[in-house]
Amino acid sequence: WGAKDADCTLLFRDPGALRELVLHPRLSCLADCYLSGAIEVEGELERVFGLGTHFIGLDLSMATRLQLLRLALSLPARVARASQDSPPARAGISQNSARSIARHYDVGNEFYALWLDPEMVYSCAYFASPEQSLAAAQRDKLDYLCRKLRLVEGQRVLDIGCGWGALSLWAARHYGVRVQGITLSRAQQRLAVQRVEAAGLADRVRIDLLDYRDLPADVRYDRVVSVGMFEHVGVRNFPRYFATVRRVLKPDGVFLNHGITSSSGWERTPLTRFMNRYIFPDGELARVSEVIDAMEAAGFETLDVENLRRHYALTLRHWVSALERSRDAAVARSSEFTWRLWRLYMAGCAYYFDEGSIAVHQVLAGQRHQATAVPLRRDDLYRS
Repeated sequence: WGAKDADCTLLFRDPGALRELVLHPRLSCLADCYLSGAIEVEGELERVFGLGTHFIGLDLSMATRLQLLRLALSLPARVARASQDSPPARAGISQNSARSIARHYDVGNEFYALWLDPEMVYSCAYFASPEQSLAAAQRDKLDYLCRKLRLVEGQRVLDIGCGWGALSLWAARHYGVRVQGITLSRAQQRLAVQRVEAAGLADRVRIDLLDYRDLPADVRYDRVVSVGMFEHVGVRNFPRYFATVRRVLKPDGVFLNHGITSSSGWERTPLTRFMNRYIFPDGELARVSEVIDAMEAAGFETLDVENLRRHYALTLRHWVSALERSRDAAVARSSEFTWRLWRLYMAGCAYYFDEGSIAVHQVLAGQRHQATAVPLRRDDLYRS
């Protein structure tokens, strides 16, 4: 059924999937059917997430409900289950452990390289326009972060959750700073070290497999930056996280925290349970107000807050398109299940960033009443 030129088409490979969607009309059921291969989605997968509102708004008569129930029960039960291939449910909440980080980031460097930009940036880009290329927008984002930090040659920088080293390399190469990047992913650290050596920056960039909670007590940095790691910290760990950053930041230093936020916090819903089971075992989003409250409670002064929500929706659509184009290679480097999972996860995130229930905020802060490194005006952020 449906128009041949539809933006998105659902193909039922298993009649049991239709049975389950009639009996359980919710997105989590549809997602499970897609992951197991019982349903194929052709076209724009992001459009599927609009069905959540459709399911909630269904208002069928009792006669129609009974007829659908009778027809659904006449179909055979679904054979394949996504849980056969899925990772185990998370062991605990907000532990930010190496094991939980590895579940997401150690899928394989080659897998991520198929759909990320050449710099290997796994966070939202900074677009001048929707038509700008992902590669150019990611370069602009890296430089924008450096300008926000007001980097000066010779400064010492800590990059918490450095990923594959993109920001660490950019800051050292273009701003002459010395950077220590830390990550909990062995796969990321291994490639980041190789990239540092290939760039000839081993004298200025160091990538360590290190938990931020294990930073030495006597170390101090001029600047601290964290991009895309904050989502793993967990609200209950905010006091320790921000206290640690404040401890290692020099009195006149600047701290930039870039992370995804939620307009409603991390409520326990089928969608958040899906994310914790399949994507981020320890993932937990907070309201931006909670983030700023926690930073100020730790002794920081908020200097600048910017929402890049629309930029993340654009970034995710680039990633999904590249992943779809690289399906065969992605499956060969991981699995059919992983390819489906990342396609579903990123398309869903694009939908919810566009819809506005999640956002991404950059919060710039300094030690309370000592942030003299930041100019009186913001003109320097927008120089060409």
